[in-house]
Amino acid sequence: MKKVYIKTYGCQMNVYDSERILEALDKEGFTETKDSDESDLVIFNTCHIREKAAEKLYSDIGRLKKQNNTKKIVVAGCVAQAEDSEIIRRMPDVDMVIGPQTYHKLPGLVSKLDKKKKIIETDFPIENKFNLLARRKRLEKKPTAFLTIQEGCDKFCTFCVVPYTRGAEYSRTTAELIEEAKSLVDQGVVELTLLGQNVNAYHGESLTNSTSNLARLIYELSKISGIKRLRYTTNHPNDVNDELICAHRDIEKLMPYMHLPIQSGSNKILKSMNRKHNVEKYIDIIDKIRSAKKGIAISSDFIVGFPGESDKDFEDTLDLVKKIKFAQAFSFNYSPRPGTPSADYEVQIPQATKSERLNQLQGLLKEQQFQFNNQFIGKTVKILIEKVGKEGCQLVGRTPHLQSVFFEDIRKVYKIGEFADIKINSVKVNNLSGELIENS
Repeated sequence: MKKVYIKTYGCQMNVYDSERILEALDKEGFTETKDSDESDLVIFNTCHIREKAAEKLYSDIGRLKKQNNTKKIVVAGCVAQAEDSEIIRRMPDVDMVIGPQTYHKLPGLVSKLDKKKKIIETDFPIENKFNLLARRKRLEKKPTAFLTIQEGCDKFCTFCVVPYTRGAEYSRTTAELIEEAKSLVDQGVVELTLLGQNVNAYHGESLTNSTSNLARLIYELSKISGIKRLRYTTNHPNDVNDELICAHRDIEKLMPYMHLPIQSGSNKILKSMNRKHNVEKYIDIIDKIRSAKKGIAISSDFIVGFPGESDKDFEDTLDLVKKIKFAQAFSFNYSPRPGTPSADYEVQIPQATKSERLNQLQGLLKEQQFQFNNQFIGKTVKILIEKVGKEGCQLVGRTPHLQSVFFEDIRKVYKIGEFADIKINSVKVNNLSGELIENS
């Protein structure tokens, strides 16, 4: 058996893509290894969102060269799409560069790899890659799975490379998504997370040949009996509609969690980011979703130190965070991405200022996350067991609100993929701990 090692950087969509790549290579006689030393083929599935993503890739390739120069090396994903032939110019040991829209071609190209001939596949193809990928056959049995329903973005935020690396918005049909979901259920999946660069912009063909949206797709997927939980990420405020809010109210399988990035609490900065919404609209959406679904967990993304961000703009962000009270959030220093408009903005913020502001924001967000978790002390929550913990009889699962929960199953009653009722007795910023309720 030939062995393939794959390293995945970045977002959940890359995790999904890596799974599909491995599934396809399995049919070509490759088996996955977690040890790059023993691999015949190495794939780097890259992300281009954060600063120095390409440099991290080159560093990883450099370390690999020291191991063995006979391995075939493939660079896939968004750095591949953005850097193209520059990757091979800088790292001649790379054999193939393939973009995120063409990875369905990878199995057929691997057999043609030759150290003397380089392959570059970064054109946006006419064909739909999802139609050319084989039926799902998960190589790692887990109770949770990602399902990409939408790719690309038409929003063109001034800081973002996605429209250039993933292309225009494309949505898969409801029929093919139901088929893939049922295939995953047949393989033991009970929780699905629907993925998209802008997942609530989903506009695929419905079962009646009309145009669907995310809420209607969730309704259809909720009819599949084997699916017990549904989630989705990530959203744009401009695509949150009343149907989606009502879906959270009406569909029991849809978990009480919404990730809704705002990026900044300053209307001036939001305009400079080309977000096409303001703070007031964002607050109105949050008020509506909280009225429809009591206790829902709201998370968000924040970029700190965007070009032109004043002390007042940053204070506006802090004020918004204090008003919303997030269950969790992701926050980053602004990093200029080559080719995006904001990279050329004149007023760039010094790194020291960005770091100081980020530390302040993250301190507030961690405090809010702990406060959200703390309300579960003494309460019983139903978790989906996802993996074995590091200690003794410890198991780890997630709540409907996406919190990690650790507990001990001393009698070894439960298995991965089952649900258990856990009484929470302690909390931290990033997880909860509790005791198993017997005969739950």
